[in-house]
Amino acid sequence: MRGQPIVPPASPHEESEAKATDTVGEDSFLTLHYRLSDLDGNEHVSTFDLSPATLQMGVGQLAETLEHCLLGLAAGGRHVFELTAEQAFGPHNPRLVERIARSALPPDIELRANSLIEFSSPGGTGGFAGFLREVSETSALFDFNHPLAGKAIRFEVEVIAIL
Repeated sequence: MRGQPIVPPASPHEESEAKATDTVGEDSFLTLHYRLSDLDGNEHVSTFDLSPATLQMGVGQLAETLEHCLLGLAAGGRHVFELTAEQAFGPHNPRLVERIARSALPPDIELRANSLIEFSSPGGTGGFAGFLREVSETSALFDFNHPLAGKAIRFEVEVIAIL
């Protein structure tokens, strides 16, 4: 075994601790840069020109399908994933496009076409958002699909640190 360093075996505790921070796991804390774009090159989100994002895996801070891409990655590398619409945010669901009478909307909401409007859920336990596609005198057309639903995407990521 000439030329091979002799390393004493790690204790089980040291070994599991090293594995937990070597690669991204299901509950890892990460610092990373990422970019989401469609396959036509339109960028939708990017942290590369900003401060990196810090997030915890498995708690909904990043879409589950994007988290799945991160599993097993090591810090320091840059990776690009191309996902079909079904792999990314699913197909566009026409049942999630709804015309709502203006009289049924809260009076304090500013209605501007091509804007994202946030709503409180009944009971105030959370919220959801809809993209306002068009506004008329009597109604507003909202799309409650994810903005990238129905689109193939390119997910570029650089894992800076696994905490």
